Amino acid sequence: MPLHISRIRAICFDVDGTLSDTDDVMAEKLARLLNPFHFLFPKQETARLARRILMATEAPGNFLLGIPDLLGLDSVIFALADWLARNPRKKPRKFLMMPGVKEMLAELSKRYPLAVVSVRDTRTTKVFLEQFDLLQYFKCIATAQTCKHTKPFPDQILWAAEKMEVSPEACLMVGDTTVDMRAGSAAGAQKVGVLCGFGERDELQKVGADMILTTPAELVQVLQGPAKLFEPTECCINI
Repeated sequence: MPLHISRIRAICFDVDGTLSDTDDVMAEKLARLLNPFHFLFPKQETARLARRILMATEAPGNFLLGIPDLLGLDSVIFALADWLARNPRKKPRKFLMMPGVKEMLAELSKRYPLAVVSVRDTRTTKVFLEQFDLLQYFKCIATAQTCKHTKPFPDQILWAAEKMEVSPEACLMVGDTTVDMRAGSAAGAQKVGVLCGFGERDELQKVGADMILTTPAELVQVLQGPAKLFEPTECCINI
């Protein structure tokens, strides 16, 4: 389906692999671990295999994040993780930001309310946003601790839509994985997939991405297009 720009009143952004370059960092670490065993899978490059392994664990990982909530233990687990992260012996984590993200957010925030929709915990999500001075651009932040369920359930997008005072159907969900696209569909939002994280074009197309971009920074150009339907250019793929 084409992207209906006239419907968009607010934008929700995933973090890992969309705003933050953590997906590539994790894939590189796993690829290094797999390199000594490359003879076990001679037909695949370790880098590509690492990305596929991480993609395969994404949905089960999100499901596991919801188990503590069902058991009433989520607050205890997140408090423990926060305490461990604040260990003075542990080096503060430094994140990487996707190229052009800050400029994109600065421009889009002039025209749309923006939200973060992430499966990360609140503390590390804010650490990333604060590291690059991005908090100023977001009206609300939905993390794994905000709602009962995380992506691919629609809860976080529905919550963000309410905070931004728009209908879920007026939201645009921007993310790099099939989980982001499925959450957007469940909420009734439009979806833009980006290829700078874990997701691949075919996978994003199969789960209903309305448009696929190389990077989220290209959204500025897209949303300056015609009022009803965006016609694709060389920088992006309309499906």
